[in-house]
Amino acid sequence: MANLGVHIYEQATSVQTPKVASVGIPFVVGAAPVQSAEKPAKSNVPVLATSWDEAVEKLGFSFDWERYTLCEFMYSHFQLFGAQPVIFCNILDPDAMKREAEAADHAVVDHKITLPIGAVAGSIKVKVKPDGAADATAEVELVQDEDYSVFYERDDTDTYVCIVELLEDGSAYDAATVSVAYSEADPTTATVADVVDGVAQVDACLTAVGVVPDLICAPGWSHNTVVAAVMATKASAINGLFKGKAVIDADSSADGVTEYSQLSGYKNKNSFVDVDQILCWPMVQLGNYRFHLSTQLCGLMATVDAGNRGVPYESPSNKNLKMDACVLADGTEVNLTWDQVNLIAGSWGVVTAVNFLDSGWVAKGNYTACYPGNTDVKDQFIPVSRMFDFIGNTLIRTFWSKLDKPMTPALRDSILQTCNIWLGGLCGSGYLYGARAEMLAAENPLTSLLDGIITLHVYNAPPVPAQEIDFILEYDVSYMEAALTA
Repeated sequence: MANLGVHIYEQATSVQTPKVASVGIPFVVGAAPVQSAEKPAKSNVPVLATSWDEAVEKLGFSFDWERYTLCEFMYSHFQLFGAQPVIFCNILDPDAMKREAEAADHAVVDHKITLPIGAVAGSIKVKVKPDGAADATAEVELVQDEDYSVFYERDDTDTYVCIVELLEDGSAYDAATVSVAYSEADPTTATVADVVDGVAQVDACLTAVGVVPDLICAPGWSHNTVVAAVMATKASAINGLFKGKAVIDADSSADGVTEYSQLSGYKNKNSFVDVDQILCWPMVQLGNYRFHLSTQLCGLMATVDAGNRGVPYESPSNKNLKMDACVLADGTEVNLTWDQVNLIAGSWGVVTAVNFLDSGWVAKGNYTACYPGNTDVKDQFIPVSRMFDFIGNTLIRTFWSKLDKPMTPALRDSILQTCNIWLGGLCGSGYLYGARAEMLAAENPLTSLLDGIITLHVYNAPPVPAQEIDFILEYDVSYMEAALTA
């Protein structure tokens, strides 16, 4: 039956709003004291945190960064750089990675007993001898939350600990000594295989937290060749689609690089030469706190990206780090001359740190780890390579909805128009020298079109970092002549 009258129908706009890829978002793998967290995250599951409080609530915190490497990153990123968000992957499972602390007597001070932060609250068994009892067989086991409570706090020495507090209305409030047994989470039992499994969880970020990271970090582990290789592999194809960078460290312990001159050989020997790796050396220190340089570089890149409206076109090099010394893993201070920094950052493709002129401590190095073996401009420079990742990731997110639609001229034109408008905006903002998208006949043979494959060629040119600025000084005698003969 005819629908009489005048009718209005709406048609979808042919130009889409681009779904711009997020940048400067780290995916960090390591151990955290989840046994002390208020809302402990599951092991080997990506956890999104947008603030210090949220991270501590889900992961706990400790200043023992050799054992709890995620805490180093947490402190640096949230407290020092004020950056967010971060996706953490904790590999510590307190139920499996643990040791048993046998029952031992503990003196009660102010109705409290102090245990290591590794003590797992649910495993704690507290017993007390009744007045006049002669041996341990007469001990009576106390009931948690009736006779005592368990919580975690920071003590006067900046150490996070587990506290067992005898309750005033419990049966042992005035006890002077109690026997305590417990299970202690032991992150030192974590293996390379555990870390590799954690790195693989980067693919779960899209569905688990709804965010795809573009930086992969594993402080304290990334110097391992297996871990570094897996990080690079995952960074090249997150979810098989998206690209990012693996930010890794050269080993600065006695078994690794203790002198700058060892870096080039170390880098080549360990095959730290991937375009998707950014290699850092040495460690850095602020006060009494020691950080892997990869940790602070991630915070720095996130900060620089945020300052450029989420576009990673600017290098982190020559930007301030939060540090007051370069150090080795054992705390030995490393003093690098400008010539040595030039070799490290300019010849060997390693990011380092330097305190030069009036700039304070800054990161120094524009190259990905592929340099000097690979000098393709799109691969060798950190900001150029990250811009290629950013553009590619944005195109995937924007045009995913176009998959399986009829391959018509209208579809082609819609994609090209949307793409060119977005690229034009990047150019107008100075993020690209220039860019355009085209459909080239040579790249679209009839056989491919019949198979439902359309290829669009995106030309783009991100700015390269100004690594050297030269001035030529010349004595112009005409000025002297004019001055003296006037």
